[in-house]
Amino acid sequence: MNYAIIQLAGKQFKVSEGQELIVDRMPNQPEKSLQISDVLLVADGEKIKVGTPLVKGASVTCEVSHHQKSKKIRVAKYKSKSRYRRTYGHRQSQTVLTVKSIQS
Repeated sequence: MNYAIIQLAGKQFKVSEGQELIVDRMPNQPEKSLQISDVLLVADGEKIKVGTPLVKGASVTCEVSHHQKSKKIRVAKYKSKSRYRRTYGHRQSQTVLTVKSIQS
């Protein structure tokens, strides 16, 4: 199995070729390519390269599929004995990436 562990926007993701990855909103346009060089680990079958902290020369190429919003969450504030109640919702903006290739 061919996979890599990358760091993107302060978070780590395990990715393999052809996988769709949902990350926080990025400023990149849809259908554009994105090169990620923060690769922490690359596994190619039985060969595993672990970086200290990054693997030298390794990169992951992704394509921005589209932008979307996550499911709405409901947030409620409440204070007892004072009739204070507030409810509001939030939808996080996201970017969907498709992993094209992993170079080690």
